[in-house]
Amino acid sequence: MHVTQRDSALDLLKWLAVLSMVLDHLRYVGYSIDLLFVPGRLAFPWFCLAMAANLSRTRAETSGQPWRYLGWLLLFSAISEIPYRMFIVEHDTLNVLPTLTLGLLVARGWQHKTLQSRLLAIGALTLAALFSERLMFGFFGVLLPLATLLVINRPWYFSLLPGVICLAANQWQVLICAARLGNSSAVPGIAACLIAPLLGLLLLRHARGIKPPPMRRWAYALYPVHFLALLALRDLLTHMRSL
Repeated sequence: MHVTQRDSALDLLKWLAVLSMVLDHLRYVGYSIDLLFVPGRLAFPWFCLAMAANLSRTRAETSGQPWRYLGWLLLFSAISEIPYRMFIVEHDTLNVLPTLTLGLLVARGWQHKTLQSRLLAIGALTLAALFSERLMFGFFGVLLPLATLLVINRPWYFSLLPGVICLAANQWQVLICAARLGNSSAVPGIAACLIAPLLGLLLLRHARGIKPPPMRRWAYALYPVHFLALLALRDLLTHMRSL
């Protein structure tokens, strides 16, 4: 996701997305911290928004940047699957990177009118429809990068569209049912899904004075590495409780 001129707000968005992801996954280290589910709902839509921001800055048909981005996503989709399965023991989906990979192809197919891009987008949508239950965030998760791309340069109220898609990707039926049963994390979780794209757009537009460390290609490794780090933390906590 490297571009020629660094966008400090975009780097900040990526760092906050990583932080949200880590907070979400801290729920699996052995303690019941259900409230971390709420900030965890920000991670995926912010990664999708970061993808859309990069696509919007590399519109030229001759740009090879999105295809290099696709290659890195495919590589780390494979690398990350083993650490993901080691940490999320009761997994029922693949890790999140295959969803982002298909989402990139869909967004790229909408953005560019070439036959190759359109065929890849159709193939990605077909795979998402056929294997929705095996994809983290499902079919709607694959649509979210496109939804954020469509609104990234529009007035803030258009962010309601990706907000609704984000809620659908997060199993809205389960969240609404949990809210009716009085789950303390359900209503804030629904709200987080709906406003996550808006918060990300506001950050991209108004946080350019902040200068976080640049997040370059090495950042792909943060995804599998954070699973291994949290796995080590869980083993350590399990050992300490057994003493």
